[in-house]
Amino acid sequence: MARLVKHERNKPYPVTTKDGETLYICGCGLSKNKPFCDGSHKMTADEEANQLYVYDGTQRSKITNLY
Repeated sequence: MARLVKHERNKPYPVTTKDGETLYICGCGLSKNKPFCDGSHKMTADEEANQLYVYDGTQRSKITNLY
């Protein structure tokens, strides 16, 4: 079953391991390397506040807020 997941963050979550290494966890939902960030959030930099978008590859469409 398909799911629509709303992500309200457009940057990764930095997480520091016990060894002191910093890992970046995807916060935008667009990474192809989940759970890790691959830089895909850069596409979201110019989004309008309170606007809902759907991404399909490199294409972005505004949609009516459904929930």
